[in-house]
Amino acid sequence: MDNKKLGIMLIIICILLGGLVFAFNQKVSSQAEAACECEEMQEGGFCPHEEQTPTLSYLGIALISAIAALGIYLLFFEKSQKAIISTLEKQKQVQLAEEKFEILLKGLDKDEKKVIKAVKEQDGITQQTLRLRVDMHKSKLSIVLDSLEKKGLIKRKEKGKTKQVFLKINI
Repeated sequence: MDNKKLGIMLIIICILLGGLVFAFNQKVSSQAEAACECEEMQEGGFCPHEEQTPTLSYLGIALISAIAALGIYLLFFEKSQKAIISTLEKQKQVQLAEEKFEILLKGLDKDEKKVIKAVKEQDGITQQTLRLRVDMHKSKLSIVLDSLEKKGLIKRKEKGKTKQVFLKINI
């Protein structure tokens, strides 16, 4: 059963029990008043029946409060539980993507690793900016990019006199 539905049911039960305890308390009080017209009340000014009414009421109120607290907890716990699960799933996806990327890097040489990392940091980077970021000569960078393009890891797109470099794989 859903925690939210269970919480709502418990709160409804508490409302019904509260009405019952209130009606019971009223009935016991009226009976105690009627019984207190007895001889003991008239002789000593003290009625032994009045002491029982608050004890039963307090016990009922304590029970209802405990059930209501549980119902409210269940109502709000589900929301926080879903938020926690959502956060954990996002973290798991990020970690999985990082692991895939690390596995991908293991199959590349040193220069290819530098280029792929730089492109991952800034997808759509121009070759000129990439050259400065990885500190490679134009011809060396062009060779590395050709190699990565043949492996299906990146794609290049014309942008004026230069080219933009994009990751072709989704990491």
